[in-house]
Amino acid sequence: MRIKNKYKKPMTLRCCDAGSRCSTSVFLLSLLGCLILFQLYCYVDHTDRSGGGGEARLHVSHHPQVRELQEVEEENLNVPPPKGKRSPRAVKRRPKRTTTLIDEFLDENSQMRHVFFPGHKRAIDPMQVVDNDKYHYYPGRMWLDTEGHPIQAHGGGILYDKNSRTYYWYGEYKDGPTYHAHKKGAARVDIIGVGCYSSKDLWTWKHEGIVLAAEETNETHDLHKSNVLERPKVIYNEKTEKYVMWMHIDDSNYTKASVGVAISDAPDGPFNYLGSHRPHGFESRDMTVFKDDDGAAYIIYSSEDNSELHIGPLTEDYLNVTSVMRRVLVGQHREAPALFKHQGTYYMITSGCTGWAPNEALAHAAESVMGPWETMGNPCLGGNKMFRLTTFFAQSTFVLPIPGFPGMFIFMADRWNPADLRDSRYVWLPLIVAGPADEPLEYSFGFPWWSRVSIYWHRKWRLPQGWNPFQTM
Repeated sequence: MRIKNKYKKPMTLRCCDAGSRCSTSVFLLSLLGCLILFQLYCYVDHTDRSGGGGEARLHVSHHPQVRELQEVEEENLNVPPPKGKRSPRAVKRRPKRTTTLIDEFLDENSQMRHVFFPGHKRAIDPMQVVDNDKYHYYPGRMWLDTEGHPIQAHGGGILYDKNSRTYYWYGEYKDGPTYHAHKKGAARVDIIGVGCYSSKDLWTWKHEGIVLAAEETNETHDLHKSNVLERPKVIYNEKTEKYVMWMHIDDSNYTKASVGVAISDAPDGPFNYLGSHRPHGFESRDMTVFKDDDGAAYIIYSSEDNSELHIGPLTEDYLNVTSVMRRVLVGQHREAPALFKHQGTYYMITSGCTGWAPNEALAHAAESVMGPWETMGNPCLGGNKMFRLTTFFAQSTFVLPIPGFPGMFIFMADRWNPADLRDSRYVWLPLIVAGPADEPLEYSFGFPWWSRVSIYWHRKWRLPQGWNPFQTM
């Protein structure tokens, strides 16, 4: 309510009010301009500082072989007509909905099965490789170890062990028959254990055995073969000199919703299982652990019926969680988190919650691992629209930095085969962090100071020449 001043003329009052409104508008516009300029300065300053310190940095877009990886390939896939003639009655009963590529992907009798799950030919088989195939990756093909057996490391991740200068790839060993625990239950296999593979070059993989085995007789044990073990990840604790494995532990109906912990004195095991619990008292399903540059480790897990993610630091020995926890991506129903860090910014790739069916990946970014996290959109490029909307018919599991090439990573994903889970494949593709983010952010004012995350589709690709697999990561 306007209050009149009896000592001043009404006209003077009106002039003062108009001037106040004008001054307020000028002030607000000036403040808005200052905020925009400040954010621009922060973006430039962040970019300059992240490249400082005398470190030789690779300008990703200027490297010829990196540019080659950024030249994505396109795919033309058409759903074939059904085989044989249909009777008039069958045609009438046929649903009106057009069959999609996802339907074909999930149909074990599809004529396009060979497209999604190619055979052994030109797989990563070091026993039969020719020179021009060396160090090439073929996403979706069956990958073999040094003895010619299919690699069983699903839903896992890679640890680079500085002590032995060796990469260790851990994952679910699903080399068993696929079945359904009950009619409406998800496809699954009995727990066999966690497989481990070692490599000096990220291409030739030696099977080190099952480093955490299932329990065959004790039905009350978390690792009894009738239960669920998924998404194992291993990190090394320099203080305790222990290798610590975290994993999703569940029962056949997915009601236990817990995490399990195991430790070992060596990266190739065996791991000693310590037990399971619900972190912070909440249910936990798809999960991962992330170790930061300062040695602090964090757990990230889907919770509240997979409607949100929880993030919290681990204790110093990496064997438990602390009391600190943050809810992120609330209500967004994301799972399969894969975290990585570049130039002080934290990035994360997640998938939607659609069971074994593929869905659209999203990239997220944050200035702190504890959040807040902002969604930047779908990072997938190339293939075709359906490829991009299904994360190349795969689901994220891990993001591995490429030594010697700042801003370049390997995006690791699983192409699940619901009809035969042991035949699930691996989709490794180049992931590059470069250039401004081109998607609107959830709640950020102005433009972000972090870069776009891009995952490029290639039927065949290799790491750039000059990369050093033994550089400290």
